[in-house]
Amino acid sequence: MKLGIDFPYPRIGSDPRVYRALLQEAEGLGFAYATFIDHVLGAEHARREPPLTMIYDERSSFHEPLTLAAWGAAHTERLEFVTAVLVLAQRQTALVAKQAAEVQLLSGGRLRLGVGSGWNHVEYEALGVPFAARGARLEEQVEVMRRLWAEPLVDVSGRFHRLDRVSMLPTAAAPPVWFGGASRAQEERCARIGDGFIWERRLVELTHGTDADWTLGAGSELARGVAHVREQAAALGRDPATIGHQLGTCTSPADVHAVVDRWQELGGTHLTVAVPGDGAELLENIAPFARALGSLLG
Repeated sequence: MKLGIDFPYPRIGSDPRVYRALLQEAEGLGFAYATFIDHVLGAEHARREPPLTMIYDERSSFHEPLTLAAWGAAHTERLEFVTAVLVLAQRQTALVAKQAAEVQLLSGGRLRLGVGSGWNHVEYEALGVPFAARGARLEEQVEVMRRLWAEPLVDVSGRFHRLDRVSMLPTAAAPPVWFGGASRAQEERCARIGDGFIWERRLVELTHGTDADWTLGAGSELARGVAHVREQAAALGRDPATIGHQLGTCTSPADVHAVVDRWQELGGTHLTVAVPGDGAELLENIAPFARALGSLLG
């Protein structure tokens, strides 16, 4: 089981010195990865049709995750950087492929590209990308990016893409591509072509939770989801053990200790923790948090 740390913006504030210290401290304490969430824009929720129902709004603050990963890689040596998740379907495919290849090259292979289709139709509109068919577009995007990373010359005529004998240089080893979300369609997409699944909702209890939380109780939606990915992969001839599963976010060491064994039993490979505190307070809390995790940290 690999344990990672949530990069908690906006709680972390706007001081890059704190960012650097947090990532370096996380690496030194044995955390395996850091996760970065994504939105290009926030949006006011009032008077929207269809309504916007997620927690992020026009007051929410976000860093651009690939830029942050590149910056973080310059200040660390081993820490993996995970976009959890990049809203790929609202972005230009070849450009993201280029950016991801560059981060992978400069970081020495420490990018894990978590991708999703998103929920904010206002953001899609502002970026000039259709909101409809975003799931199908996402799947084709992953296939196109992998070809750009692997082939010397790419020619694609797809539903959403036309690449006329193009190349992408320089290249590095292709980053693993994980899917994130909370839908059967996304689970099945991962079973077909994903390297792993990022279960985005927050875990707070083992057997009881709210609509915003995953649980690990018998017959829970999370347990059914992991089983569904594994069953679909096996039916397609893939080894389910080669598909990773990342869960977040545990908010106390006690949660982590309670979750690890059960999560591994379900097929989990990665678990993300959220250190409490705001701004520089995070730096005071991360070491005690890590000590309480004990041997769970590498």
